[in-house]
Amino acid sequence: MLFQYVMESDTGKKREVNEDRVAVLKRTDGLMLALVADGMGGHNAGDVASEMTVTAMSKHFLEADSENFASVESKKRWLDDKVQLINSEVYSYAEGHPECKGMGTTLIAVLIENNLCVVCHIGDSRVYKFNGKGEQVTRDHSYVNVLVDSGEISEEEAEDHPKKNWIVRALGTERGIEGDMVELELSDSSYLLICTDGLSNKVSKEEIADIVASHSALSQKGQDLVDLANDKGGEDNISFVLLAPKAGEV
Repeated sequence: MLFQYVMESDTGKKREVNEDRVAVLKRTDGLMLALVADGMGGHNAGDVASEMTVTAMSKHFLEADSENFASVESKKRWLDDKVQLINSEVYSYAEGHPECKGMGTTLIAVLIENNLCVVCHIGDSRVYKFNGKGEQVTRDHSYVNVLVDSGEISEEEAEDHPKKNWIVRALGTERGIEGDMVELELSDSSYLLICTDGLSNKVSKEEIADIVASHSALSQKGQDLVDLANDKGGEDNISFVLLAPKAGEV
């Protein structure tokens, strides 16, 4: 399956610095890697954490032997190994640079081969799959989801909770890290959206689905998502990768 994609990373209307980083890479063997990272912490050092993470993941991916991606399990092992390595590098950098103390980043890394995706997820950036209606593939590593899991609040209450943006897992903030792994398959009519909370906190899944289902070109769909998030306040950086099968686009 061949894909086309649009990448957007907009500073938004309130922030002065864009701490998000996005990338899509393709190897000569056809394997793709999509990356989204939302940096945070330190004295405006979130952009350092996200930049280090995306740059390192990209380099490791392009230089890796193909045997690392021979199966779903080997893909998961490769993702886990690289996340552990980069987490250690970001953590050590922050420890050695006082201006970066406490910095970290969310990370979504999606390995794509034909119609099969292997997702590694840390933090509250998200992956959605759209095929008519939308499905949230990842589950936020957030304080409110801990409360939901313990039965203290409902899913509906979590949506408007004052501590909704508190995350409980981020790359680079502790010596050790573990990413959640998810597998999913895409059909010829599927769209895959990988985004930071600057989009998901402002634009509902239903609103995203409407834009994705429109007859606009893929690039216009990307711009429409950015515009809608900014129209609704644009308090945060707005970044995402939207992928679609080439056969599904005019």
